[in-house]
Amino acid sequence: MHVARRTDAVLLLVALVWGSSYLAAKTATAALPVLAVLFARYALSAVACGALVAFRRRKRAWTRAEVRAGSLLGMTQAAVLVLETYGVAHTSAANAGLIISLTIVLTPLLDRTGGRLPGRFFLAAACCVAAVGLLTVGTGFQAPRLGDGLMLVAAAVRAGHVALVGRLTAGRPVDPLNITAVQTVVGAALFLPLALGHLPELFHSSGATWMQLVYLALFCSVFAFLAQTWAVQGTSASRASLLLGTEPIWAVAVGIGIGGERLTVWAGLGAVLMVAGTYWGQAIERAHRTTAAACDVSGDDVRRRVSGVPVGGRPTG
Repeated sequence: MHVARRTDAVLLLVALVWGSSYLAAKTATAALPVLAVLFARYALSAVACGALVAFRRRKRAWTRAEVRAGSLLGMTQAAVLVLETYGVAHTSAANAGLIISLTIVLTPLLDRTGGRLPGRFFLAAACCVAAVGLLTVGTGFQAPRLGDGLMLVAAAVRAGHVALVGRLTAGRPVDPLNITAVQTVVGAALFLPLALGHLPELFHSSGATWMQLVYLALFCSVFAFLAQTWAVQGTSASRASLLLGTEPIWAVAVGIGIGGERLTVWAGLGAVLMVAGTYWGQAIERAHRTTAAACDVSGDDVRRRVSGVPVGGRPTG
């Protein structure tokens, strides 16, 4: 139980960091092109991960499984960031926030590790979706357009990415730092040729812009990717998605505390509904996993007895 709470706390911290990333990214993209920001974010992340790998006490070479997993996750994460960034640029914040929250519903459909989830889980996920709608309704809704389609694709890719993290790392002897390092290198390599024409602008950016880039790289990328990989190894992708779904709450909190935005009544109701839906879904998913694990153990016992092997493992007769 203690480990589960620690895992949940780490995932919530990741959600907080990602929630704060909106203000940082908005400031950075106001001064630089999107592709330059994405390249700088990944390049700085790769340098930081390389330093962590070089100076940690227990050095271990990358395995083929880690390189394969990190490469694939690096491509999916880069796709998510590109879709989200350009999607927000071509739609309203309300539509973008609502559509991307569909990740919470889509992830359990892609995550098959714990079997079919009960219907109540999807009711909890629907509460989270409704909560994001309340959080963003103050800006009003607009007719669907290109950005809405991009955000819908981003939600699907993001759900696939979270499920893929669990599938490639859960229960396997992989090092989260090694995977994160490969992931950041792959992202930097993907964005380098696209950002070449903007490198002069990047290198001549102001100190404030570089501070935003460093924050996006060290906290919103290195820490978040590493913590997410570590946490998903100890839980399910569905549960992780629900906890990471609190990201809009932290975005509102940072916007109010730092960005000077105002919290409307609808947004306040949305924050309460998001917390309630998240913890309700978490409880349902945890109970489902516990029941499924107990059934697996009981099934193993039955199979052993049928084959003449008791629970203790010694042959009978």
